[in-house]
Amino acid sequence: MRIKGNSLRPGNVIEHQGGLWRITTGQHVTPGKGGAFYQAELRNLLTGSKLNERFRAGEEVERISLDQHDYQYLFVEGDLFTFMDKETFEQIQVDRKTIADAAPYLQDGMDVVIETYEGKALSIAIPEQVVLEIKETESVLKGQTATSSFKPALLVNGVRTQVPPFVGVGERILVSTVDGHYIKRAD
Repeated sequence: MRIKGNSLRPGNVIEHQGGLWRITTGQHVTPGKGGAFYQAELRNLLTGSKLNERFRAGEEVERISLDQHDYQYLFVEGDLFTFMDKETFEQIQVDRKTIADAAPYLQDGMDVVIETYEGKALSIAIPEQVVLEIKETESVLKGQTATSSFKPALLVNGVRTQVPPFVGVGERILVSTVDGHYIKRAD
């Protein structure tokens, strides 16, 4: 579907310079002189490279619709992650490069959404929060609990985060998959 440059929004996927690009951020600009344009930061869905581009208001670009399917994470073997389609029970493999920062947070049986284009997996969406166990952390020093200080902790998935002093080894906590920060103790 072809759309005008002034209709672009963050999250849109477009075909540009022979590749597929997702608009990560964008801003409509109306200068005092000249025509309006849309200033966009683009990320290539295949290579991960970034590009800043201006699209004039009247310029047409090809907007791409990606297919989204619900999958369940099964296992990892080397750099290939295996997922099962929740409707057809067919399995697909996705490489580590496509999964990127989501890899440490994948857990057996986790429900995910995989975006595909012409049968090729381009990105994965995981839940925004996961429950993980603390593998290592420092002990609390006397008086440290008087302030709102945090201490480093290593989680079972290998991610390092900062936790409050009252949280210890073996406890389960809720962690953000966006940036890996501590949210709260798990119930």
